[in-house]
Amino acid sequence: MKKGMIATLATLLGAAIGAAAVGKTVAGELEKAKNMSDKHLALFLMMNQWVKVKQEGKSLVTYLEKNDYKKIAIYGMSYAGETLLEEFRDSEVVVAYAIDRNADGIYTDVDVVSMEDELAPVDAVVVTAIAFFDEIEEKLSEKLDCPILSLEDILYEV
Repeated sequence: MKKGMIATLATLLGAAIGAAAVGKTVAGELEKAKNMSDKHLALFLMMNQWVKVKQEGKSLVTYLEKNDYKKIAIYGMSYAGETLLEEFRDSEVVVAYAIDRNADGIYTDVDVVSMEDELAPVDAVVVTAIAFFDEIEEKLSEKLDCPILSLEDILYEV
């Protein structure tokens, strides 16, 4: 009788542990999905603000020139980074290089380096990865002696 009870308890304990592990996995996946959703909502709202800025006839170039940022780097070369690079085309603002954690897989009009590479001096770095701005700003501040600007902040200050 004891063998049967022990086996039953072991089975129930194993099932409970398995259910807890599955629950943890599901909770982890839900947390990842929420983080991605939050990130994409922030990017959407930023891009929406960018459209409003353009509709008002304002320019990011003017903002940077007014603040004497003539030579910049762009951190983050996904959609917002590519759009920002295009914004500066045919302007007085020079994009010296871009920084991205996936530097080896990005092909664009400027050199793309990783955070681990040597970063040449620039007047400012504009960060397009707004969901991770604080961490990026901290790391860049250790390597560069210039303002680290959030694209989102610029769009609301223009």
